[in-house]
Amino acid sequence: MSAEQICSRCRYLVQVLLKICSYFYTWSTAWRRNLINGISQRNLKNGQKCSLQKESFLEEYGEEYGYPNGTNSVDGLRSREFSRLQGTVYLDHAGTTLYSENQLKSVLSDFSAQVYGNPHSQSDSSVLSSSIVEDARAQVLAFCNASAEEYSCVFTSGATAALKLVGETFPWTSDSQYMYTMENHNSVLGIREYALDSGATVTPVDIEFSAPEMRGETGAAKRDSFTVRKRSSQRRKAPLVSSSEFSHGQPVYSLFAFPQECNFSGVRFDLGLIPHVQHGSHTESQREKWLVLLDAAKGCSTSPPDLHRFPADFVAISFYKIFGYPTGLGALLVRKGASELMRKKYFGGGTVAVSIADADFVRRRRKVEEWLEDGTASFLSIAALHHGFDIVNRLGMAAIRRHTGSLTSYTASKLAALRHKNGRLVCMLYGNHNCLKKQAEVYWDARSGQGPVIAFNLRRADGSWVGYREVENLASLKGIHLRTGCFCNPGACAKYLGISTEDMKENFEAGRVCWDDNDIINGRPVGAVRVSFGYMSTFEDCWVFLNFISAFFVESQTKTPATASASSLAAEPSGGPPVSLHSISVYPVKSCSGFTATSWPLGDCGLLYDREWLIKSTSGEVLTQKKCPRMWSIKTRIDLEKGWLHVESPNMKDGLDIPLTNMAVGESSGNVPLCANPAGASTCGPDASRWFSQALGISCNLIRRQAKSRFSRRRGPVFSVGVTGMTEEGEKELSFANEGQFLLVSQDSVDDLNLRLNAALSSLDSGQEGTARSNKLQFKVDVDRFRPNLVVVGSKAYGEDEWEMLAIGDEQFKVRGSCNRCTMINIDQATGEREAGGEPLATLASYRRFKGKINFGILLEHEKDAAGGHPALPLDGKRRDIDVEEKALESRSHRRYVEVGQRVRVLRTSDKISRCKNVCLARPEI
Repeated sequence: MSAEQICSRCRYLVQVLLKICSYFYTWSTAWRRNLINGISQRNLKNGQKCSLQKESFLEEYGEEYGYPNGTNSVDGLRSREFSRLQGTVYLDHAGTTLYSENQLKSVLSDFSAQVYGNPHSQSDSSVLSSSIVEDARAQVLAFCNASAEEYSCVFTSGATAALKLVGETFPWTSDSQYMYTMENHNSVLGIREYALDSGATVTPVDIEFSAPEMRGETGAAKRDSFTVRKRSSQRRKAPLVSSSEFSHGQPVYSLFAFPQECNFSGVRFDLGLIPHVQHGSHTESQREKWLVLLDAAKGCSTSPPDLHRFPADFVAISFYKIFGYPTGLGALLVRKGASELMRKKYFGGGTVAVSIADADFVRRRRKVEEWLEDGTASFLSIAALHHGFDIVNRLGMAAIRRHTGSLTSYTASKLAALRHKNGRLVCMLYGNHNCLKKQAEVYWDARSGQGPVIAFNLRRADGSWVGYREVENLASLKGIHLRTGCFCNPGACAKYLGISTEDMKENFEAGRVCWDDNDIINGRPVGAVRVSFGYMSTFEDCWVFLNFISAFFVESQTKTPATASASSLAAEPSGGPPVSLHSISVYPVKSCSGFTATSWPLGDCGLLYDREWLIKSTSGEVLTQKKCPRMWSIKTRIDLEKGWLHVESPNMKDGLDIPLTNMAVGESSGNVPLCANPAGASTCGPDASRWFSQALGISCNLIRRQAKSRFSRRRGPVFSVGVTGMTEEGEKELSFANEGQFLLVSQDSVDDLNLRLNAALSSLDSGQEGTARSNKLQFKVDVDRFRPNLVVVGSKAYGEDEWEMLAIGDEQFKVRGSCNRCTMINIDQATGEREAGGEPLATLASYRRFKGKINFGILLEHEKDAAGGHPALPLDGKRRDIDVEEKALESRSHRRYVEVGQRVRVLRTSDKISRCKNVCLARPEI
């Protein structure tokens, strides 16, 4: 062939390639444009739907919502002062409200312009600080309509410190009583320790308030319109303080404590209870003189108490609940008569007029706040209060109450109206929401008994309860911040949920503690979900939240069942190649990167050396990527021939080789807690600890498991054919994997998930989210996200849900259950970055969730080889060392290995996809 012919053919090929590229570019551009147009149209529809709902909302609440009579609209306030909330729904204002941007700028400008010194001096800077502190006291008193002649403002480190101060200075005697309502924070309950130690009687009570027609024009109940029902009293046998020590003809003082607003339910207590108790109308005994402690930490955020009208003796306040900043600062307002009774033992800097070091002589300062505030006051935080009060005072507390009340009313009514397809109620509300509706009251009225809080639990269509942790986890995926649990208010929690004292003790004995994941015990909730509103909350917050509840927890005729296990987006294979093993991955160090192999031997607890090691902080915490994202960057590799585990890190110049045969070069690390199934372990020596500490930037140790120290736990329910019963399956040895010896994932299921992820782009919840997600038109996850040991191909999507027994080559495996997924899969294993929008877990939750578990992949246990033999075991019953395993690998005599390309045969399946099978207690492998 001549050179001219060659050039001619090359030109022809180039022209063909250019045409192909041109066609592809035209097609991809059109596809991209159509996709973007589809997203835009859907977002437009969502925006129109939100607008229509808002129009309806404003027709009913337009006079209350958004500060219509002020100079600042809530939308303008939100965009100008809270731009950080874009794409976020914050609904935990009962926990803490949020500070505004201008508030912080004003504080910083103030601190930058002024020189504030220690107020316990006479310099100009000290005098300036003292002046600021006194101005702040006056501002706090004015906020509660209290005069400086009647009250003193004592600054504390928080509302809890204020309450503690009352407990430790109150004049307790063995004849005193301490009464408190069941609906009280733990910080109020803790006061009883001082009372009990003094021999006083402690009695929790329930309050029944008057009907609305029994209340005066101010909304306060009239005298004798309360009913106080006492519960069982408590008293310790040996009082430390007798009444004779203090009496000397003086009256006995008792204390009654209640919250202005319950932080669990939002129920507002009638402040008419204050004079009712002070006059002794709540008890038959007339011997004691009663003082009242009002916990106003929550109530002050929207409705500060009027102490001129309802003069409580002690009032505890928290400032971050009012305007977000500063934290670590509270106040105790003390009525003058009550301050004269307080008995303080300790004295600190600034509280004394004189003290002598070598003599028992001290005289305290005369002003109440001076002798109660130990040490230097937090004068910079106190100086910041002025800027916080400026924010809420400009809006007006009455306007804030109307604004938050309108959102509470709307959201509560929508939640109460939710129904499943069978007509069953979705939401159980706690508090006075139903009472307000029956009595035609409004949330922002002085007569209202409900604050801007909605506590609730959800039920499924079958009547079972949804765990509050499930709600919280899914809400987090959607960018919704809410609160769950009992909110440090065990009395209200027990009262509203019907939990008896015996139940609470039994739950504790069974291992249930505050903040754990045990949200349903014996089929009943032990906590609740709480949403609460603040002065910058918007209708859009409520709309997104309500759509979230409807999408995830309301079963309707048109929705796909949450447990659907076969994709409706991808065709199932028919007559294709058989299912085969596509890849093998080993993760020697828990939560670090693993490596792939074409074949790998089986050990006693899974793939040989899989999750044999883990990293433990020096404080005892097991580290994972969720807590230490840099762990993804540590690469691992095992060399069976040389007998080394090799690790590398971009943060380290040199790698580290750890001998496989060295079982315990360091000290025993004791039991390592893993999913309530501890494992014995030993440290791998100081060299490994130094290397990993430097690589991760955290002081930590490399830990290796001890053989025969951890086994799979017997499960209660049998996960087969939907039958519930007790299983007698034998225990299997486990590595540091959370649960299950092997994790198997289907590539076909991953492909289906990716189709759903990209289809979800055109059905986003809101325009804001659509703007963020539309920049990532092809969101795709690879199988590494799920950190599987075994990946199979050739099955229909989610066909593995039906498997109960399978064989890979000559090895037989039993399916233990599905793998429950967590936010670990949202971390890109190639970059260590966490995906925005909570993906892919959020999409999985939309169709792979049942009874609170989001399942993907299955957990396996090695049973025996397919020919009927059992796995070869060492004759001495001890764990094999590396030499034995190498010989087995070389000879293949025991055939204990798996290899890429081997056929996967399903030996037994369930007759139908079992929902019980999806209710799996397994946790994700990390």
